[in-house]
Amino acid sequence: MIKRFFDIFMVIIAFAILGLPMLLIVILIRLDSPGPAVYWSDRVGRGNRIFRMPKFRSMRIDTPAVATHLLDDPDRYITRTGRFLRRTSLDELPQLWSILRGDMSFVGPRPALFNQDDLVGLRTRAGVHELIPGLTGWAQVNGRDDLPIPEKVKLDEFYLHNHGLRLDLRIIFMTFFKVAGREGVSH
Repeated sequence: MIKRFFDIFMVIIAFAILGLPMLLIVILIRLDSPGPAVYWSDRVGRGNRIFRMPKFRSMRIDTPAVATHLLDDPDRYITRTGRFLRRTSLDELPQLWSILRGDMSFVGPRPALFNQDDLVGLRTRAGVHELIPGLTGWAQVNGRDDLPIPEKVKLDEFYLHNHGLRLDLRIIFMTFFKVAGREGVSH
């Protein structure tokens, strides 16, 4: 209950501060490439339930629906604006909507793509699938894209057994420094 209250409180503050910058991002995306400014991705949520997660579109509209690292040449699909959005993690801002809806939290394991069967399977065996996915998480601040899937799941499992307000605040604090340093972002 405290976590949900914290999430709603933080979303209200974030929208108040980031509303205008988000509008500017929408305009930049629309000027840079054809298609919608927001991309809706099918993700795996709590209890392995599929939900639609928004992100600012950073790739061309003809990009295959797979994880970026599985594309033959990811740079071919990333737009100019998208490259900046990914480096700064600003492409994640629309997920505030998912937090407001209750599909996500500020902190938890990052939601897997609907077709990442290996990640979903390992998380299910570890019990991590019972957590609400997060905008940031323990695996995010400990390696992000650089981590192999089994290592991500171990970090997610650590969070499962140790989560609480204190750890969540630590993760949020660490996230600011990781994002500012662009650490662990491969595309």
